Amino acid sequence: MDLLEVVLFLLLCSVALGWVARRLNFPYPIALVIGGAALGFLPEMPQFPFDPQFILVLVLPPILYQTALLTSWRDFRANIRPIGFLAVGLVIATTLAVGAALKFVVPDIPWAAAFVLGAIVSPPDAVAATAILTRLNVPRRVVTILEGESLVNDASGLVLYKFAVAAVMTGAFSLRDASVEFVVVAVGGIVIGIILGWFFVFIHRHLGDVFIEVLMTLAVPYICYILAEALHLSGVLAVVAAGLVRGRYAPEVVSAEMRIIARSVWNLLVFLLNSLVFILIGLQLSGIIGRLTGYSAAELMYYGVLVSVVAIAVRFAWIYPASWLARLVSLGQRGREPAPTEPELFIMSWCGMRGIVSLAAALALPLALDDGTPFPGRDLIIFLTFVVIAATLVLQGLSLGPLIRTLHVGTDWSEHQEEQHARFALGKAAIAAISEVAQKEGIAPELAERIRAEFAEKVRIAPPGGQVITGGADVARRLRVAAIRAERQELIRIWRANRISDDVLHHLEEDLDYQESRL
Repeated sequence: MDLLEVVLFLLLCSVALGWVARRLNFPYPIALVIGGAALGFLPEMPQFPFDPQFILVLVLPPILYQTALLTSWRDFRANIRPIGFLAVGLVIATTLAVGAALKFVVPDIPWAAAFVLGAIVSPPDAVAATAILTRLNVPRRVVTILEGESLVNDASGLVLYKFAVAAVMTGAFSLRDASVEFVVVAVGGIVIGIILGWFFVFIHRHLGDVFIEVLMTLAVPYICYILAEALHLSGVLAVVAAGLVRGRYAPEVVSAEMRIIARSVWNLLVFLLNSLVFILIGLQLSGIIGRLTGYSAAELMYYGVLVSVVAIAVRFAWIYPASWLARLVSLGQRGREPAPTEPELFIMSWCGMRGIVSLAAALALPLALDDGTPFPGRDLIIFLTFVVIAATLVLQGLSLGPLIRTLHVGTDWSEHQEEQHARFALGKAAIAAISEVAQKEGIAPELAERIRAEFAEKVRIAPPGGQVITGGADVARRLRVAAIRAERQELIRIWRANRISDDVLHHLEEDLDYQESRL
């Protein structure tokens, strides 16, 4: 019963922290990291024993899968070069720089263990950044590059993390063997994810039950991750690839009712998993600090500040030359994007907040080596990971909005223009569908005119004059359903033709889902 009471208390804490973040209008991971640390120092708070690897498997697949589902493949492919430079090159550079910094200040820690910390803090989490950037209407390519980076850098960072942990466990490391294995693991994971993504799209077409469909979507990321890991391939890349494939076909195979339910379920699940990990590491924080008796408080503070500064500085040192190199590689290509401005490059450099992936990886560190000796520097690595996350989330997360306004980063209204054009196209398709159904079924012209006027008013299309009448509820519902279905088909058509972005698709799709559910 005590355990149940503690769990309920932690759930209430999650609700309270989320409410505070909403009231203060900042991303909820900032409230979680501060609140989680405070909970760890409450007197008589219990320590929960758990399997470290279980936390990694529980948390990562659904979070990565949801991100992949909402990622625009069109924008991702168009910005593949800058995303690749950040998601692979910057991850490697951060791993090496942070590992070298830790080895410099703590000479007793093995090189492999130092690089474990570097790999853990190498992938930034763009959730907080993109939440702020999208609200301020900064150029879409900045948001696209950051979202694409956060999607791929988790995979590259966790692959390096596994290599570093394996080197600590075995005491051996070969750069050539690791490079070959990196390619095999990455390519194999992508192939497995694509195959499973297609398979689950095919299965989804034949289910026909909303709740079974939602349950299946929750199972997909875990199946992809576990199967890929069982084959010694990248489970993270398998989840990402499956999410991209399914997201590409979701508008056609997913019903409005299922999408409404799944949207709420996924948002709740991701929030719970974020809360779980932040609170778990917060509960352990006081015990971890208590076990770091070999270091003074001043030393721990110095180590934390140094590692945080190195992690932030490496991103600045990498992004500016990488931007120049990406432009150099794309010279001569038609339709390439204009070069980012100096304020945009600075904002991208400042968006290096660490988050849930780093926390889950730190918690997943083995407790001991194969011979039973404790994992070298485990408590120090977890402590420094929490410091880097807290420093980057609080410092960079809270200052990002004012910094964007100070630098006068250009406002991007292209998405709003796309949405207006899309709404106009959907309205024309709806009116045409109403006329077709009314003529085919011999519906009274006055009733058809009333329904046409409803849809024309939404997009300011002037319909022919007609008399408004009452009655005919069933017939009116059929006309409205036909109009909404025509709008959905037109929406998918112009999305397939790359005339609108995925963000516009999802926004209008949600609007149509709720309209259809009301009917």
